[in-house]
Amino acid sequence: MTTTPPAVPVPFGTRLRRAMDTYGPLCVGIDPHPSLLADWGLGDDVAGLAAFTRASVDALAGHVASVKPQSAFFERFGSRGLAVLEGAVAELRDAGTLVIMDAKRGDIGSTMTAYAQTYLSPGAPLFSDALTVSPYLGYGSLAPAVELARESGSGLFVLALTSNPEGAEVQHAVRPDGRTVGATILAHLSRDNQGGAPMGSFGAVVGATLGDLSSYDLEIGGPLLAPGIGAQGATPADLPKVFGPAARLVVPNVSRGVLRHGPDAAALRGAAERFAGEIRAAVG
Repeated sequence: MTTTPPAVPVPFGTRLRRAMDTYGPLCVGIDPHPSLLADWGLGDDVAGLAAFTRASVDALAGHVASVKPQSAFFERFGSRGLAVLEGAVAELRDAGTLVIMDAKRGDIGSTMTAYAQTYLSPGAPLFSDALTVSPYLGYGSLAPAVELARESGSGLFVLALTSNPEGAEVQHAVRPDGRTVGATILAHLSRDNQGGAPMGSFGAVVGATLGDLSSYDLEIGGPLLAPGIGAQGATPADLPKVFGPAARLVVPNVSRGVLRHGPDAAALRGAAERFAGEIRAAVG
């Protein structure tokens, strides 16, 4: 009697590259912020959260490369909010839309392992295609997430050069070897992406509002998740100027710029398609 070996999961980087080539690189954020719930005429409660999420999933599933739910806006409603998030993740993934869970987890040892299992273990209620993580307890603290992502075919997006002004005091700090902390994070990611084709599964979060980044080596072999387009002031036309030759790796994230067109599903989808078209035109 022969035993069929378990299927090797397709790496996140491969699946993301395929989705970007099919739909364009746009990633739409699902951020049920209280102000957006109010703009949609919804209550700041679980019913409003569920209606907001339902409309967003109906509009986006199967129409964009990836969606990035912001976990905090679901967590604030406790277990009922997390139940809404679980349902959205499952429906998006069933439709073939990649889910990048924006939870920015970061810890050490068994705690980091538990965070990784929450989002990167197949069969877990919140199993996602990728997870945002923070490396500021040392990049090595992310090892449990890196290892589980490799096993499950998932990916990570590591905070490297974020768009918030406060980030500079850590990320631009210069180490004894002369490199900034942000550059060191990028170098670690480049190492972990070696051999990944057509694109590695370990990405960096790099703000689209940061201006000229030519002093940083952004060619890490993996994707660059770029928040800041739309409400934060950056435009698709800025991408080549900010990212240079690495623009082909960029996954631009737009949240409020799309979500403000709700609750009508057709209007939401139309806004996403317009952004996707502008991004395609900007980065080729």
